[in-house]
Amino acid sequence: MILQSETTFRPPRIGVYVCHCGMNIAKQVQVEMVAEFAAKLPGVVLARDYKFMCSDPGQELIQKDIKEHRLDRVVVASCSPLLHEATFRKACADGGLNAFCFQMANIREQVSWVTPDKEQATSKAKSLIAAAVERVRNAQALEKKRLPVGDQVVIVGGGIAGIHAALTIADAGKKVYLVEREPTIGGHMAKFDKTFPTLDCAACILTPKMSSVKNHPNIELLTYSEVEKVEGFAGNFKITIKKKPRYIKEELCVGCNECIEACVFKKGKTPNEFDEGLANRKPIYMPFPQATPAVVVIDPNACLYLMKGKCKQSCVDACERAAIDFDQKPEYIEVEAAAIILATGFKAFDPKRLPEYGYGWYDNVYTSLEIERMVNASGPTGGDVVLKDGTKPKNVAIIHCVGSRDKKTNPWCSKVCCMYSLKLAHLVKERTEAEIYNFYIDMRTPGKGYEEFYDRLLEEGVQFIRGRVSHVTDWPMTDAEEGKLIVRAEDSLIGVTRRIPVDMVILSVGLEPQPDAQEVRKLFNISCSHEGWFLERHPKLAPVATFTDGVWIAGACQGPKDIPETVAQAGAAASEALALIDKGFVEIEPNTATIDPERCSGCKTCLGMCPYHAISRDEERNVAVINEALCKGCGTCVAACPSGAISQHMFTDEEIYEEIKGILSYV
Repeated sequence: MILQSETTFRPPRIGVYVCHCGMNIAKQVQVEMVAEFAAKLPGVVLARDYKFMCSDPGQELIQKDIKEHRLDRVVVASCSPLLHEATFRKACADGGLNAFCFQMANIREQVSWVTPDKEQATSKAKSLIAAAVERVRNAQALEKKRLPVGDQVVIVGGGIAGIHAALTIADAGKKVYLVEREPTIGGHMAKFDKTFPTLDCAACILTPKMSSVKNHPNIELLTYSEVEKVEGFAGNFKITIKKKPRYIKEELCVGCNECIEACVFKKGKTPNEFDEGLANRKPIYMPFPQATPAVVVIDPNACLYLMKGKCKQSCVDACERAAIDFDQKPEYIEVEAAAIILATGFKAFDPKRLPEYGYGWYDNVYTSLEIERMVNASGPTGGDVVLKDGTKPKNVAIIHCVGSRDKKTNPWCSKVCCMYSLKLAHLVKERTEAEIYNFYIDMRTPGKGYEEFYDRLLEEGVQFIRGRVSHVTDWPMTDAEEGKLIVRAEDSLIGVTRRIPVDMVILSVGLEPQPDAQEVRKLFNISCSHEGWFLERHPKLAPVATFTDGVWIAGACQGPKDIPETVAQAGAAASEALALIDKGFVEIEPNTATIDPERCSGCKTCLGMCPYHAISRDEERNVAVINEALCKGCGTCVAACPSGAISQHMFTDEEIYEEIKGILSYV
């Protein structure tokens, strides 16, 4: 990192500013007394207190004082540096001072908010300011480094979030690589019949967007593909993508489905994943009628020829375009990207983990996704809601919060279950005229038009029972229960336990992180929350950013959310990526580590310690080398180096020791 040379050695002239932060700080800390204390510290030529230092007048005050009092160091005692360090650095720079000759003392989160005694809070604030003054005295004048960025984006995940983000970026004239591990894009939304609360046809909304992705000149669609390796940094990522063999030449296949008809498996034996296993498919198949790309795929785990080498290959004979290629191998594609957007979606909770609900035991217990396929006109039953024996149910129970709001499984609310349960109640009643019972804990309908949709269901005669379901059984206690599924549940509104016989049970399953979320997290060097969702940089101020620059998240991979919220977040991630590209460069913070080659022994200790893979080895000189673009200033290598060859800008030994000295001198 480039350092500005210090040409003089005169004593520093330090300005200290103590913020009231409204009453956040001032109600616990005697800020005037703290400012008077700061004015007497060595090197401090000016100390002020002000209501809101982060306001425009507060920043202008700093700029004015830098010029009038020739300040060469500034300390602001206020809130967390996470919120306003950049604000005050800019104020210093605008006043003519190097932005890194500045230090913050956090007297809000670390003092006023956590220290109930006012005298102790005031004393603690003094100590933190003294420490900041001692540290900033040793601050070095540093410069950020700028690196050029590319103009391509890789989006991982082809659900509605990935689709919307891809189209937004591509429409702005940037190249997009959309990577989807399934044979088609569309995600979970492609399985739905209607969307709440407007009951719009899901396919009618989604299919045009899927077609736009396929036909957009700026989008390269890589389905049946996965990211294998990620190298580089924001603006300059190098990504290796593995394209799995379809055993079909995509450029030749026109989706005529003749090969499917000719397959020797006249009736499929493999459960159809798209239909949630309610129907079977052949080894060669089209995922669903509107699949994009409209290219068939051969399942190597079901195809006789690929498994045993024994088959008539009637599919090959049926294909007039010679599109079938059993010799296909995985293809590895390397692309460069300025930004990455992760939109990998969610996994539906498996209710077999809760055997009390009878899923997998009783024939007519279904998950909500299975019913989504059943009510869909392109589904396994052609849109008819039927029992296993082919008859229509007369009574249906919908059990909410299966795998959500439950300490045994997932404590979080899955956010969409109440609304899609209401939607399914409407659709099932519309198709069967059955009596519908909704068993809920709390009805949560916070979105636009959601409460009105709930009122509509009340008017349609759907019954709502507030209380947890204890279990589902087929053991009758009366003649009326014979041959039925019995739902036993509390009814908290009338204070009784009820047994309700029904023909069908629908389990409203919650949303979970993808099973491979941890592997994906490591691949892209981002973080997960303790639940397993990808972790955003800040839940309010940076909801789509991650702690890895240049990598953004969108959709239900970050947490449960409905389609409108997913699309909004995808648009936000796309705009962040476009802002990075249009800026034309990335700035590297100067808090990076540096290696003194004269002291480096070449022991390789630091190479394995760096979590950002920023350290490599110069074999010719037998020393370690740090890539400043990858270094995030975590300090791990500094602490680990046995020869003391590594130091870190903004965290030198002198700065840290003096900071400790300052805080201990005024305890």
